[in-house]
Amino acid sequence: MSTSATPSVLFVCVHNAGRSQMAAAFLTHLGGDRVQVRSAGSAPADTVNPAVVEAMKEVGIDIAAQTPKVLTVEAVQSSDVVITMGCGDTCPYFPGKRYLDWQLDDPAGQGVEAIRPIRDEIEQRIRHLLAELGIEART
Repeated sequence: MSTSATPSVLFVCVHNAGRSQMAAAFLTHLGGDRVQVRSAGSAPADTVNPAVVEAMKEVGIDIAAQTPKVLTVEAVQSSDVVITMGCGDTCPYFPGKRYLDWQLDDPAGQGVEAIRPIRDEIEQRIRHLLAELGIEART
């Protein structure tokens, strides 16, 4: 972790259209301005998965305006914590960064019913991450 007062977290999945978007949205929602949040994909899709947008709307978080972003070396370099979600070896590695790999089902092609448990698991992991970072989750 850097000595910065505000830790930065990068979420990476292949398409940046589902898991990483949900994780970034939860961390932004629960952590507020006490954490810098980024998300990216190794092969970003054109749009965020509409079923993911709907599932997040159910919990009061609107990600409809989000767009998938391409993973850059700069994004990894400027992050304290890099959390991968099924992107394999495509994420660059830099010493001194904290890397976590969250094994989560891929919501691609799934309906809202199948996405809800993934969404809820991500929320719990985000709450745990905030606790590890010493940041109290907003309600």
